[in-house]
Amino acid sequence: MAKEQTETRTRLPEGREPVLRVVPMPSDANYVGDIFGGWIMSQVDIAGSIPAMRRARGRVATVAVNSFVFKQPVFVGDLVSLYAEVVRVGRTSITVDVQVYAQRNPAEEECVKVTEATLTYVAVDGERRPREVPPEEG
Repeated sequence: MAKEQTETRTRLPEGREPVLRVVPMPSDANYVGDIFGGWIMSQVDIAGSIPAMRRARGRVATVAVNSFVFKQPVFVGDLVSLYAEVVRVGRTSITVDVQVYAQRNPAEEECVKVTEATLTYVAVDGERRPREVPPEEG
């Protein structure tokens, strides 16, 4: 068990800024104090949509959760940092990888990677119909 704990401790990605930072509250937790997986999933979806919207230069809709792995629990009071980057652009779709880290225990700060996911968004028009993703700006 101690070996597993050591392997999960990490640092925030250097040279990158999180697209979202949030602190979960008691209302986001189950009866034993772990944050609901659904709460984490919603934060991941929000974080993933930010670079997707920037790349699409407009509205996007989530069309698939390609993968989602919960590696460690998240607790009330953790500072949760979500990093997201576009990894694939199709004609109408944008695939984004999201990595989630929790910083906890301010007295002896610990940082753990808690979740990683890949989601696909589709660029949509004002009628919420798929539209082509514009070419990347130079």
